[in-house]
Amino acid sequence: MKTVFIRAIEAPVSEKASLLREAIRGASPARFEASITTFGQIPRAPFAYWVSERVRHLFSDLASFASSGRTVKQGLATADDFRFLRLWSEVDPRGASERWFAFAKGGRLSPFYADLYLVVNWARNGLEIQNNLNERGGVRSNVWMLRDTATNYFLRRGLTYPARPHSAGWFAAVPAGCLFGHNGPMAFVERGCELAWLALLNSRVFHFLVQLMMSRGHAGSGQTLTYEVGMIAATPIPLLNPGAANELAERALRSWSLKRRLDTSNETSHAFLLPALLQVHADRLTARAQAWEAVTATTQAELERLAAEIDDHAYRLYELSAEDRKRIEEGFGVSTENVRAEQEEGDANDSDEEIVELDALPMLISLLSWSVGVALGRFDVCLATGERAAPPEPEPFDPLPACAPGMLTGVDGFPLRVHPEGYPLSFPIDGFLVDDPGHPRDLVDAVRAVFEAVFDDANARWHEAAELLGVADLRTWYATQFFELHIKRYSKSRRKAPIYWQLATASGSYSVWIYIHRATSDTLFRLLEADVLGGKLDHEKSKLDSLTQEAGANPSAAARREIELQEIFVGELSALRTEIARVAPLWKPNLDDGVILNFAPLWRLVPQSRSWQAECKKAWDKLVSGEYDWAHLAMHLWPERVVLKCIDDRSLAIAHGLEEVFWHEDASGTWQKQQVDETTVQKLIDERTSATVKAALKDLLSAATPAVSKGRKPKAKSSSPQSAAPKSVPTAARAPTAEAIVDEATLNAVKAAIARVAGGASKADVLTATGLSDTDWNKAVAVLLDRGDVIRSGQKRGTRYHVGTHGEDR
Repeated sequence: MKTVFIRAIEAPVSEKASLLREAIRGASPARFEASITTFGQIPRAPFAYWVSERVRHLFSDLASFASSGRTVKQGLATADDFRFLRLWSEVDPRGASERWFAFAKGGRLSPFYADLYLVVNWARNGLEIQNNLNERGGVRSNVWMLRDTATNYFLRRGLTYPARPHSAGWFAAVPAGCLFGHNGPMAFVERGCELAWLALLNSRVFHFLVQLMMSRGHAGSGQTLTYEVGMIAATPIPLLNPGAANELAERALRSWSLKRRLDTSNETSHAFLLPALLQVHADRLTARAQAWEAVTATTQAELERLAAEIDDHAYRLYELSAEDRKRIEEGFGVSTENVRAEQEEGDANDSDEEIVELDALPMLISLLSWSVGVALGRFDVCLATGERAAPPEPEPFDPLPACAPGMLTGVDGFPLRVHPEGYPLSFPIDGFLVDDPGHPRDLVDAVRAVFEAVFDDANARWHEAAELLGVADLRTWYATQFFELHIKRYSKSRRKAPIYWQLATASGSYSVWIYIHRATSDTLFRLLEADVLGGKLDHEKSKLDSLTQEAGANPSAAARREIELQEIFVGELSALRTEIARVAPLWKPNLDDGVILNFAPLWRLVPQSRSWQAECKKAWDKLVSGEYDWAHLAMHLWPERVVLKCIDDRSLAIAHGLEEVFWHEDASGTWQKQQVDETTVQKLIDERTSATVKAALKDLLSAATPAVSKGRKPKAKSSSPQSAAPKSVPTAARAPTAEAIVDEATLNAVKAAIARVAGGASKADVLTATGLSDTDWNKAVAVLLDRGDVIRSGQKRGTRYHVGTHGEDR
């Protein structure tokens, strides 16, 4: 006996009554008849009255996916992603192979192809993760549940998918040599058949059958919609005959290749070759952008055609009728409202979707970013000039390269440390450039040289670039806008990991650019030498002296103004030099710690980027408090604290190479603490302690704290950076609060902004020029008015501020 069901869920409220009356009277698209006993054929017995008997019978008539050697596995949850995950672009490729493994974390993936931008610390089969314990002595990670998976499935090629529901196909190829996360489970099939299954699993019908089994829920409810491994395993699959398998595999391979082709313009991808504007040919940059848009549109159209052909094959293999296909494609399946809401909720938390540039401006910014990479020796200009051919496309399941094909590498596939013979451009092998016109290391001149190498009409393209960006010259753009855009480009999955670091004065009037992959513990000392910041400061002081002498005893207003601006510039340079000299003795970069922890001690050197400075200051506070004692930097600065922690924490002992000193394995295979005398412990501490480092650390921790904006942190309860500092920071390590101090660099920046406006600057003028918060402005202007460095005229909205002679308000 069949039961009558009427589906009115999709109908507008105003039409539900008439729809119900029509369905009650007889035949209607909203009327369904189904035997309730057949619902149990589908796992979890969903109330799937709207599908045909044939669809329900698929679950009993066909084999499930997890049969004949196929399986689906859930992956690793590290329980501390900040410690154990990195962006692949932030680690050293030369040392990554034994420690850092590509990681399919999940999130938003594209079907067929998705670059793996994360790596996980799986050194010694994840020993640090396995020994990272909670307060009760249990393993924080789920790794203890994954013994079979870790042994038999990690590092195997397969098909990953995001556990969070999506409204379209979502399986992507994962090469050999990778791990996968709990939100990025993996399906494993017969070797050699992966592409055929990749196509079938991305078909509409497979997606529909999975969704039939899903629990009802909605974003923010107690029921979270996820594609559990059991659901994928239980989904029915048809028999793939050799002919059908080949047809599907060909389309999957072509789809993978097309998706990867678009990704070759993304400089953070393993597939990167060249920016989009250099992969097409035209005279103007705007015409090149239009050409790439055409390439993208053609590619998307072909991908849609291939998807339709895969669907055709899938419907035939499942032997579904035209009516079944119509119901699947026109919405008589599971309501997608909850899926869409859950997807949007996830998208708000993860910005991991592939980026396809379709406008001229982002393509131009990518070109300028690549040009900086060429200037610093990261990317190979010969791919753009035609002196080097692009390498052949890899197979979908080939291991990922240590470096993208667009990078400047040697025959071993690793970054070159020196200039290759015959290379057309020079780059600093010690990894830094400066923003200083006329200097042999000037960043803008180096980027201009890249334009000269790749464009026949470099001058015209240079000016076109500035015009498209809406700036008078590219030097201004690089000094004031590029770093923030660079941080955004090298941010994924809640990790921010810029590889080009702008250390600058508060106003951005002078910058040093460091390429972190070439930086060493000598880099900051190198910046202080006579041919860089030391000489620059001496030169500008000499220029100030000359201006003062030329102006004489009674300087004109114009001369006074020029002298004032030069005094501000010298003050900013002096402040920058002081800060670099303060931190140089203790800075010892180690990329295994991650970019932000390497940058953390340098947080005072980025006053021009308030949001990034706040991020780095927050990381520094946590380092000081002992929250990141697994880091090499923590051992370098506080060995007396970290060595003692290694006695009780095996994970920390492993991280710092002290496992054999403090731990031993007993006869039962259990790790136990090893008795170590105090003399040995003190010796370990002494070996890792440097008087020079300790003196520099003391100076840094006691230095007056510059006012730091919280950046874009709307949920913070206080604008004070000190409120975010860990409570366990020792009192001696705490510097005065920002409310009590306005640093000289900020004061100089405010004066410079005021001096640039001839008729007097408004508060809005200064805030726009400096990026200060209202609180920082109020503190700074109060100090300057009190000193007499700034005078005020007008009232209320007509108030203007002037830099000039000392005196009272007028």
